[in-house]
Amino acid sequence: MKVLVTLCFVVPLLVLATAEDGPGSSSSTAASAPAAKIEVVDNSGSESEQEPSEEEAVLESILRDRSHIEETLRLAADEKAGDYAAALQRLRKIYHSSIRPMEQAYKYNELRQHEISDGEITSKPMVLFLGPWSVGKSSMINYLLGLQDTPYQLYTGAEPTTSEFTVIMHGEKIRTVEGIVMAADSSRSFSPLEKFGQNFLEKLVGIEMPHKLLERVTFVDTPGIIENRKQQERGYPFNDVCQWFIDRADLIFVVFDPTKLDVGLELEMLFRQLKGRESQIRIILNKADNLVTQDLMRVYGALFWSLAPLINVTEPPRVYVSSFWPYDYAPDTSRELFKREEISLLEDLNQVIENRLENKIAFIRQHGIRVRIHALLVDRYVQTFKEKMSFFSDPELVFKEIVDDPDKFYIFKSILAKTNVSKFDLPNRDAYRDFFGINPINSFKQLSAQCSYTGGCLLEKIEKAITNELPSLLGSINSGKNPTLSSCEATGCGEKPKNRYRRN
Repeated sequence: MKVLVTLCFVVPLLVLATAEDGPGSSSSTAASAPAAKIEVVDNSGSESEQEPSEEEAVLESILRDRSHIEETLRLAADEKAGDYAAALQRLRKIYHSSIRPMEQAYKYNELRQHEISDGEITSKPMVLFLGPWSVGKSSMINYLLGLQDTPYQLYTGAEPTTSEFTVIMHGEKIRTVEGIVMAADSSRSFSPLEKFGQNFLEKLVGIEMPHKLLERVTFVDTPGIIENRKQQERGYPFNDVCQWFIDRADLIFVVFDPTKLDVGLELEMLFRQLKGRESQIRIILNKADNLVTQDLMRVYGALFWSLAPLINVTEPPRVYVSSFWPYDYAPDTSRELFKREEISLLEDLNQVIENRLENKIAFIRQHGIRVRIHALLVDRYVQTFKEKMSFFSDPELVFKEIVDDPDKFYIFKSILAKTNVSKFDLPNRDAYRDFFGINPINSFKQLSAQCSYTGGCLLEKIEKAITNELPSLLGSINSGKNPTLSSCEATGCGEKPKNRYRRN
């Protein structure tokens, strides 16, 4: 007996019930959805075997071609993993032997609250997704990784769905990692997140999966900004957590959609935190195929008008206009424009991936310059204090006078007389009032006393790293030479990172 079943597929309408407020309105996508009739025969089996292939054919007819993602990101290209590992090993040794001893001697982490762990040195580039709720951040990650319609896709919906900070990273198998486990693992770069408390760690989750793109980059999905919600209602300091991720992100995608262009207090605070990181910001106007060309131009202008007071740069930010989800563009929209914009954004992402080692070396060198300047300043404070002290002087009063008015004693001006020190790199002088309030001046030695017969002088080692070793390592990478693998003896490579929030 044959049973004839006629199924009419209107797949985009089903997708809209599960996707995150995805691009394309229900009316437009329904009009573009093809209809298919599937005949199921229960006694022969020959026609029922064709059912999956016909369904897949219908689904493929509404899915977008993803070949340009693999081509632009060069996912098929083999990487020289050995060269990359050797360069990281060399960078790690330079940091541990030349920069970290100076950090520890002058307690730089007490000033900047940014400890560089081995996990941060070896970590992959981080791409951070920020923006209002339900603008398509999670759908965009699903699209880039090809997770749509798999059991592992990020949950999306028209309502605010993402309440956690989700870190999508590479792993040998697909598994979920709890936030408390991520913070406890010293091999990762997330251990400093413990300072935000257990309430936050419950809102932190990691997802590991074997994926070619995740071998080169890590994605971080954040909770959407809800303007009528106070930070206290989240149970953890949301802005402080965002700042932690912003400081470590190599690329920041700020996503909007045409219906959420208003700027409230929380979004304004977020853009304040992005000050100084304008070169890493990419603004995305998502779900652009919801609009006809004339309306899209108006929305584009409105987005610029909303963001102009928040981004204080002479050059306007680049806004990418497209629709980042796996389904085809709505009909009668600028398909070619959207695809070109998408490829441009992927090229930006690929540039970050290709330059990740150079960026890491530059970051360590910049950190070394800050540590050196901090050591020179502390040395100058110690030297001035010893010069002003006499047998009858009160140490507290003498040092209070120095800290309250460092310009009177030429503390900062004397540092500018040193070579390779820019006035724009000098830290805030008020920060040293707090720094010495915690760390007594008598606990520091002068730089001239920070020398040993076997280890040499700390200042000479960090200056050699800044001027010679790190630039040479960068040059060897650019010239294609393989940096030699070095032993970790006497470098502290095997040390477990200490908790900088626990007093020794």
